[in-house]
Amino acid sequence: MSSNKITSLFKIDYPLIQAGMIWASGWKLASTVSNAGGLGLIGAGSMYPDIFHEHVQKCKKATDKPFGVNVPLLYPDVDKIMDIIVAEEVQIVFTSAGNPKTWTPFLKEHGITVVHVSPSVKFAKKAAQVGVDAVVVEGFEAGGHNGLAETTTFTLIPMVKAAIDIPIIAAGGIATGRGMLAALSLGADAVQMGTRFVASEEASSHQNFKDHVVNSQEGDTVLTLKELVPVRLMKNKFYQDIQTLYGQCPTKEELQELLGRARAKRGMFEGDLEEGELEIGQISGLVNTIQPAAEIVHEVITEFKTAQQAMSSLEF
Repeated sequence: MSSNKITSLFKIDYPLIQAGMIWASGWKLASTVSNAGGLGLIGAGSMYPDIFHEHVQKCKKATDKPFGVNVPLLYPDVDKIMDIIVAEEVQIVFTSAGNPKTWTPFLKEHGITVVHVSPSVKFAKKAAQVGVDAVVVEGFEAGGHNGLAETTTFTLIPMVKAAIDIPIIAAGGIATGRGMLAALSLGADAVQMGTRFVASEEASSHQNFKDHVVNSQEGDTVLTLKELVPVRLMKNKFYQDIQTLYGQCPTKEELQELLGRARAKRGMFEGDLEEGELEIGQISGLVNTIQPAAEIVHEVITEFKTAQQAMSSLEF
């Protein structure tokens, strides 16, 4: 593939980013995707600072290609994470779940490329205004925490494209080369895939969760807990407990009490498919096999090129 804004910005071969997902995106996955020509991200949101530091160091040893980290800005030890990023000379940081104005100047002062995840045109414009280098526009098809607007990815891409001048990375509901081509056709400069890489051999999530993802069907995920932070998860006993509580018109405090602590870890990392929070995207219904991450990258890019050629031959 020829270079574009994102491949030039990150110095990677393909405009394909592996999302920095909690409990799934450790150094093995990130380094493998980077070695395959995409951009791998370590998900800092599920790591204590010392564990995060270890993953960064291992990733640096496992690849000489660019890689990055995803940092949820609501993380309690975000200052320690940022210090590690600077000390280890990580060159690419994706921020999410917070105000990009808080940390973007700090990161830019240290020569770091900054990308912010935005679920709406409004927040994409704010991110651009504070000086980020690119934005991830994430539709509500995506797994995990989402925006309140519930705007779909393929609606967001052209609207954000018309509103800002910096590169756009599309995320949410994309897991194939055909989906990648569609996103780039609408104006995205790259795509970010999470769900597809959860179903990889290198993902650090539990095998039970991976198996559950590849066996899922259309309609098996739902966006819920909007009173707290909207999250897309798979339907299971925990979800049914949420629905039962909703029938009692709960307060935010009662919802928080049901959610408790480490619910996502229990599901995705420890493999409790009943009581755990199983965060995954709608596109999981299209993901049917667990593959090596490098094979996923190759398959996506090959399918992209095949679809691109097929589209170029269309005549009207």
